[in-house]
Amino acid sequence: MCGIVGFIEKEKKDINAQDVLINCLKKLEYRGYDSAGIAVVDCENKERKLEIRKAKGRLSNLEELIKTSPVEGTTGIGHTRWATHGEPSDINSHPHTDVSGYIAVVHNGIIENHNKLRKWLEEHGVVFKSETDTECIAHLIDFHYNGDLVTAVSEVMKRLEGSYALAVVCQQEPDLIVVAKKDCPLVIGLGEGFNLIASDVTPILEYSREVQYLDDNQVAKVTATDVTIFNKDGVIVEVPVSHVDWDMQSAQKNGYEHFMLKEICEQPFVLDQTYKARVYAGKIDLQEINSIVEKATHVVIVGCGTAYHAAFVAKYSIEHFARIPVDIDVASEFRYRDPIINENDLCIVISQSGETADTLQAMRILKQKGAKVIAITNVVGSTVAREADFVMYTQAGPEIAVASTKAFTTQLMCVYLLTCALTKDLEVREKLMSELEEMGAKAQLVVDRQAEIQKFASRQFNKTKVFYFGRLSDYAISLESALKLKEISYTHSEAFAAGELKHGPIALIDDKTLVVATCCQPFLYDKMDSNIKEVKARGAKTLAITFEGNHAFDDVSDEVFLIPKTDPYIAPILSVIVTQLYAYYCSVNRGNDPDHPRNLAKSVTVE
Repeated sequence: MCGIVGFIEKEKKDINAQDVLINCLKKLEYRGYDSAGIAVVDCENKERKLEIRKAKGRLSNLEELIKTSPVEGTTGIGHTRWATHGEPSDINSHPHTDVSGYIAVVHNGIIENHNKLRKWLEEHGVVFKSETDTECIAHLIDFHYNGDLVTAVSEVMKRLEGSYALAVVCQQEPDLIVVAKKDCPLVIGLGEGFNLIASDVTPILEYSREVQYLDDNQVAKVTATDVTIFNKDGVIVEVPVSHVDWDMQSAQKNGYEHFMLKEICEQPFVLDQTYKARVYAGKIDLQEINSIVEKATHVVIVGCGTAYHAAFVAKYSIEHFARIPVDIDVASEFRYRDPIINENDLCIVISQSGETADTLQAMRILKQKGAKVIAITNVVGSTVAREADFVMYTQAGPEIAVASTKAFTTQLMCVYLLTCALTKDLEVREKLMSELEEMGAKAQLVVDRQAEIQKFASRQFNKTKVFYFGRLSDYAISLESALKLKEISYTHSEAFAAGELKHGPIALIDDKTLVVATCCQPFLYDKMDSNIKEVKARGAKTLAITFEGNHAFDDVSDEVFLIPKTDPYIAPILSVIVTQLYAYYCSVNRGNDPDHPRNLAKSVTVE
C-alpha cells in the first residue's frame, strides 16, 4: 500500500538526491498519504552523516520541512505511507533507523512476526521509538551488519514473515542502496551515471524507460553505475531489462483540476486503444489463448474491488453471448475456500496494478490446481503479468487517481473481447464487435455532456444516502457506481438488484435519499418503472440512466440522463461514465480531494 523510492548518482549534477526523491514521491502519493519521509547520505563526503526528514500528513508537509531544513547528498531513499502499524505521526513515519542512526529503511508491506522480533530485540537492549513493524527491520539489519549491507539484508530476510519491499541505505556504505522484495512490487530504473528504485514504474519514467522487475526473495545491490541481483541463496541471477513506452503526458494533469477528471475524460481514447490492440481487419487477435478458449466449458473470474465489478459485468456478457457458465469471486474469499477447478476451465484474474495481494494469491492457487490463467492488467511487467500464462493488457496508460475509472472501462473492453472470442455464433460475434468498435466515439458523447452531470451533482451532493439499482448487467454496474461514490465523496451508498427492493432496502428510503436507476435492459423497462415509482412514493429523488430515444421514464423519474444506444449488455461502459462524473463532482462539491480519498491507496499490495 505504501510507496518507496530510491535514487543514487555517481556525482552531483544539477539536482541532488533530495529533489529526485520528492519528485518521485509525488508520483507515488496515490499509494498512501498519511506521512512521508526521506533519508539521504552523500557518497562524495563520507564524513557527512545520514540525514532524515519526515513529516505527518501529505507530501506537501515534507516539502515545507525541506525548504527550511534541506539535505544534500547523492544517495537516498523515500517513502509515502499508508498506515498499518501505528497511527499516522512524525515518529511512525518512514524512514526508520537503527539505534545508532547509521542505517535507514523504507518498507512497503506487513511484517507478520514483528511482535516476536520486537520482543527479541528488546531483550537484546534495543529501545524502540515507533509503533511500526518496520523499525524491527532497521534494528535487525544493524544486528547482522558487519561491513556488508547486502549480506546483512539477506540475513534479515530469513527472519521476516509477511510481505515486504525494502530499500536500505547505510552511512558506512554511502555509495549503494540495497533492495529486497517478497510479495510486494519493486522496480529498478536504469540510468546513465545513476539508478533508481520504486514501488512501480510511474516515478521512474521521467528518468529512464529501461527497468528491471525484482522477483520474490531477490536482493539487489544498486550503485550509481551497476545493479547486481542475487537470489535467496546469494547466487547472482540475470534479470531481463524491459522497455516501458508509456506516454508520460498521461501522468500529468495537463490543465485538469484533478487526475480523476482527466482520466474520466481520457476514456474515449483508451477504449479505442484497447480495442485496436486486439482487433485487426475485423478479427480478434487472441491466438495465444485460442487453445484454452476453444475448449472452455466453464469460466472462473477473480478480482478485488473495481476489478471484481468488471468480473461481474463479464459474467452477464459471457453467459448471454457465449452461453458458457461463469463463476466470479472476490479474490480474498476465493483464496481461502478451496475452490473446485477443472482442466478445461478458463480462468481469468483482473488487476489494474498487477500487484493486488489477494488476486496474486488467487492466481497462484489456480495455477497450483493445474489451470491456465489469463491476466487482465494495465501494468507491463507486473507480477500478475509475469506469472500468468497469458496476458491481456489494457491500454489505459498511467492511472494516478486512487479511484479507478479508465482502468475499469478498459478492463470491460478486454472482457467483452474475450466474450467475442468465446462466442461461437459468428453473426452474434460480428454484431458485438461492431458495437465495441464504436464504444470510444459513444463514450466521447457522454464525456462531452459532463456539464449536465455537474449541475445535477450540485443539486444532490448533500444527500446522506444514495442507492443504485438495476437489473442484469445494470445491477453489476450499480455496484461499481456505489463504490465510486463512497470512495471519494464519503457518502453512504449501496447497490442492489432492483428486484430486491421490497426484500429489505426499501426500509431505508426517505426524503434524504437519492436513487440512481440504471435502465438499459429494454425488456425490463416496465419492471424498472415500478421500482422508481416505489422509491418516489417514499420521498426519494431519482435519476434514471437510459438509452437515447427511450422516453419511458420522462414522467416517472425526477431526472433522466440519456446515453447513446448500444447493446444492453455492453451499456455498462457508457452508463458508468455518468456515475463516475457524478461521484467526482459530488466529491468536489463536498470539498474533498478526489485524487486522494481518505484511508485508501491505489494498489492494495498487503492483505
